[in-house]
Amino acid sequence: MAVPVALEVLPEESLRVVVDTFVRLVEAAGAVVIFLGALIALVKFARALPQRDPNKFIPVRLSLGRYLALGLEFQLASDVLRTAIAPSYEELGKLAAVAAIRTALNFFLAREIAAERRAVGEGGARGPQQAA
Repeated sequence: MAVPVALEVLPEESLRVVVDTFVRLVEAAGAVVIFLGALIALVKFARALPQRDPNKFIPVRLSLGRYLALGLEFQLASDVLRTAIAPSYEELGKLAAVAAIRTALNFFLAREIAAERRAVGEGGARGPQQAA
């Protein structure tokens, strides 16, 4: 009686199809998060615009920044999933480049959010020349 050398739970091609479906779902989740964040920020911006107070825009930027950071995390997760099945060196290189860019974006976005939070925590005392 022959014993199989390796027990294959799921053939590689089937696994690729499943992972590709997961990648699309995670990418879609990231896109939805970013879209909803932009929509929410647009509504908040429209409410703050008539007041013409630069300090009223800080919460809008904080809100949008949080959604962008979360959306970027979803997009990075989809990139990692994409290379989970037998990645080539080219795919790994692309993942490294995309991960570096998205991580840098997320880092600077988080830094910007923290600075805005501090400004709000200090009473939002920013002069018009400092408002971005």
